[in-house]
Amino acid sequence: MRYYLCPGRTDMRKGISSLCGVVHEKMRSDVRNGDVFIFIGSSRKLMKLLHAEDGGMVMYVKRLEAGRFKLPEYDENTRSYQMEWRDLVVMVEGIQESPDQRLRRLRAQRREYVV
Repeated sequence: MRYYLCPGRTDMRKGISSLCGVVHEKMRSDVRNGDVFIFIGSSRKLMKLLHAEDGGMVMYVKRLEAGRFKLPEYDENTRSYQMEWRDLVVMVEGIQESPDQRLRRLRAQRREYVV
């Protein structure tokens, strides 16, 4: 799969249909081609991923409780963000260049239930 980060900020109130329009109008691409399109809100605390699968469209949402998404470098020559799967993981997980550093993220509080 290929991963495309939408340049600029996206109104995160948009749903699947509106984001498909953004992909077509702003990114000049077709959402049905199987690529993953990534949208970041102005606060950089909310991310939406849009992807076409067999049978329909899928939208994933991640909202950070602590910290902000760090955006990759913008390539002026191609006028896009060069992204691969590992770049998306680094951005979502808050991993910094130094392996012992991470951006602050909230840890989920999981309960174990005894059956």
